[in-house]
Amino acid sequence: MIKITLPDGSVREYAQGSTPMDVAKSISEGLARNVISAKFNDTVVETVTPLTVDGDLTLYTWKDAEGKKAFWHSTSHIVAQTLEELYPGIKLTIGPAIENGFYYDVDFGEHTISEKDFPEIEKRALEIARGKHDYKMRAVSKADALALYTSQGNEYKVELIENLEDGTISFCDHDTFTDLCRGGHIPNTGIVKAIKILSVAGAYWRGDENKPQLTRVYGISFPKQKELTEYLELLEEAKKRDHRKLGKELGLFTFSQKVGQGLPLWLPKGAALRERLEQFLKKAQKKAGYEMVATPHIGQKELYITSGHYEKYGEDSFQPIKTPKQDEEFLLKPMNCPHHIEIFNSRPYSYRELPKRYAEFGTVYRYEQSGELHGLTRVRGFTQDDAHIFCTPEQVNEEFKNVIDLSLYVLGSLGFDNFTAQVSVRDLDHPEKYLGSPENWEKAEQAIIDAAEEKELNFKIESGEAAFYGPKLDFMVKDALGREWQLGTIQVDYNLPERFDLTYKGSDNELHRPIMIHRAPFGSMERFIALLLEHTGGNFPLWLIPEQAIVLPVSEKHEKYAEKVLNSLENDEIRALVDKRNETVGKKIREAEMNKIPFMLIVGEQEEKQGTVAVRKHGGEDLGSLAVKDFAHLVANEINSTLKSF
Repeated sequence: MIKITLPDGSVREYAQGSTPMDVAKSISEGLARNVISAKFNDTVVETVTPLTVDGDLTLYTWKDAEGKKAFWHSTSHIVAQTLEELYPGIKLTIGPAIENGFYYDVDFGEHTISEKDFPEIEKRALEIARGKHDYKMRAVSKADALALYTSQGNEYKVELIENLEDGTISFCDHDTFTDLCRGGHIPNTGIVKAIKILSVAGAYWRGDENKPQLTRVYGISFPKQKELTEYLELLEEAKKRDHRKLGKELGLFTFSQKVGQGLPLWLPKGAALRERLEQFLKKAQKKAGYEMVATPHIGQKELYITSGHYEKYGEDSFQPIKTPKQDEEFLLKPMNCPHHIEIFNSRPYSYRELPKRYAEFGTVYRYEQSGELHGLTRVRGFTQDDAHIFCTPEQVNEEFKNVIDLSLYVLGSLGFDNFTAQVSVRDLDHPEKYLGSPENWEKAEQAIIDAAEEKELNFKIESGEAAFYGPKLDFMVKDALGREWQLGTIQVDYNLPERFDLTYKGSDNELHRPIMIHRAPFGSMERFIALLLEHTGGNFPLWLIPEQAIVLPVSEKHEKYAEKVLNSLENDEIRALVDKRNETVGKKIREAEMNKIPFMLIVGEQEEKQGTVAVRKHGGEDLGSLAVKDFAHLVANEINSTLKSF
């Protein structure tokens, strides 16, 4: 008999060789019908894998992220089989599950594939799925694995196998199809009821521009056709909200090939939007005791070698800038932290002066591959709302909780109410990925967990997601379409103060090492604005939107009164403009709607006589005739209801 521990802590005994599916059946027939994947002792296993030792077992259904991963990976095998049938002689490479769906990278050789081929691929893939073919794993020797793919002329699979150890190689079979695979599948193909090929794109083998370019086939699948229909409707809504589309329509930002890929140019409206976000956070930071600093866009290479950033980000950074002086090199800064450290290091401190809180909207640079650039969410130059707190060990808990409060204020004021927290800790199996001693890591990780518990955050712990110099807390925010984004990072760092030999004089008159807290509620201004655009569909909170109202004179003779209304609004600090174009009011309203201006103030003969404005809200709601001052109060009240105090 073996002892199986379930997630609720209960322990059950089963005959040696029992499978996860046997365990599911012993709990309930309903669970057994829904289980599609499992994890045993932190290893993904099939539902039919015999369990031979004591251990922890987790059963997954479609509702679990791990269940979806197994579902989508299994579908990638079905699609790979389909592609081999429809395009003889192609070479398959890898086909993993991704956040939404899966992809398979394929060398199509002389074949071509386009959107017009998708229906045929989907039809054949579903025919295969309906066969209810079992997924069967089998161990294969390295020699046999190499022999199979060498005979097929598939140099990609051969390369993968050459990097594997004998005894660790396995194949997955279903129907007539075999693929090199580590495992993690649903019981059979019949569980897949709906398949959609979403797109194709170019992808270099193993992400290396010097290697062959393959075709990446993206797809998604579901256990019910209804769920696919709902997903496709969501995709259509996402296209409407795409920040690249909205940013262009609203005149916020642009890109120029002459300036360079991944380097956004902010147009006047976008620059004003950024400025308001900055002022919003600066005001809160000032109340929280932060001091603004400014640092250059470059630094000597040695600075980033000392910090460890060159070792970790060197390959992703722009190449060193050489000066006329021999052996002198500078880098475009990949991070602001080393610069803030040197500000702290510029003079000695006593424990009485700590904590020191330095903040900066600092622009940093990373040389992202061109294929990975995406609007504002993945760029080569971006501005972080960065701050670094230097404090004593005794102050860490309180300072960390204060930063949590600031982050919650930012999220709440911008309408991000649906979020969880993630505590990212190191991967204990790969200590070489991290700087510093295990003792300091344990202290830092515990400090974050303690603060999260005291603030009663809904959080989970994720192993292996920490930064190389310290653990962190991230806010995982769901947008209006239910997509999850990481926003607002807080990190505890014992290591950079060590590497830079930072000190302060303690109450015992001895030198002590400060602790650093890294903090960025927005993260990247570019990425944050992209997310905000897609979350709101361009209908920004009233306090933030570039133009809060537009005055629409019915005819030329009402323009003078329109200007008078505008002056009154500006005196009440309402951002407005007058549309004096020789167009009909109907057309002006339609264009104001397209530009997502919250309020349209129509002024004609009656309004001029009464000193009022006819108020139309974005979306079509008629608020009737209001005195200009009453309208100003309406705007102020709406802003106060969304912009929380800090």
